Amino acid sequence: MTRIRPFQPGDEPALAEICLLTADAGADATGILDDDELWAQVFVLPYVERHPELAFVVETDDGRVVGYIVGTPDTAAFEDWFHDEWWPERGEPWPRPEAEVSRQDGILIYAYSRRAGAEPYSAEYPAHLHIDLLPEAQGQSWGRRLIDTLVAALRERGVSGLHLVAASDNVGAVAFYPRVGFTPIPSHPGVQAFAKTL
Repeated sequence: MTRIRPFQPGDEPALAEICLLTADAGADATGILDDDELWAQVFVLPYVERHPELAFVVETDDGRVVGYIVGTPDTAAFEDWFHDEWWPERGEPWPRPEAEVSRQDGILIYAYSRRAGAEPYSAEYPAHLHIDLLPEAQGQSWGRRLIDTLVAALRERGVSGLHLVAASDNVGAVAFYPRVGFTPIPSHPGVQAFAKTL
């Protein structure tokens, strides 16, 4: 029976693959960047390293992981940790580009720029999340259940608010988040941010 369970060590390759297969506004991003590995090193693996207790996966009855949610209760602290510890150890294969010529350049500039205060949402909504589901797991309420699971874990920790950011062209995501209690908030060009008071 398909179920949600806590992240456990050894799930990382599956999470990295799901991240890649959904990174292009919900579609397969394989081959879009020069190095497919970059997606997971920025958008999912740091979260399970820093906050494994706030990571949950959807596991099928045959043991495959087909979706996940990861988060941090304190965006400012997480971004400083990413900047000071995670990225210096992981980012060496990808030097900081001088200009944003390609999509990979844009992701790298973002990665090198991450630190507390770089995003405007965390003062009022200190937690943030990333969630991804393979197509086979979509449309079956797993996204809603993953969010409910993370929200419950954050509330247990006394966290007051949660935000996330989706690409503006990810039509499915932009339509989904208001249905699960998130409100659109002012955002940077090219993205739509959503927030929820806990």
